Amino acid sequence: MFKELGAVAGLLKNQGKLAEAMQKYQTTVAALTAEASVGAGYVTAKVNGKSELVSVRISDDAMKLNDRELLEDLVTAAVNQALTRVRALIAAETQKLTESMGIPAGMMNGVPGMPGTGG
Repeated sequence: MFKELGAVAGLLKNQGKLAEAMQKYQTTVAALTAEASVGAGYVTAKVNGKSELVSVRISDDAMKLNDRELLEDLVTAAVNQALTRVRALIAAETQKLTESMGIPAGMMNGVPGMPGTGG
């Protein structure tokens, strides 16, 4: 416990470094993208690090199926898979940030506004 408090105290002393690291982190996370294809490539969804849907591509073959319910399910699955992938990328970036700042693993869990920590 005292080790974690020391890490927090160290961060408070280096607020300039922390602000710079957070700015870089936010820029990096915003630039992340993840993509997922489902249904043998019938539907592909792309999301960004802000968890925004950037694009959805539906193949010509999928359109020829003329099955609305299947297509809706495929879009949902592709978007969910892409979001899962981008969340994993965000979590990895968050871990890199916390390690570079000397913050013990898990200490940032649940911090509001800190993607990848459950906050």
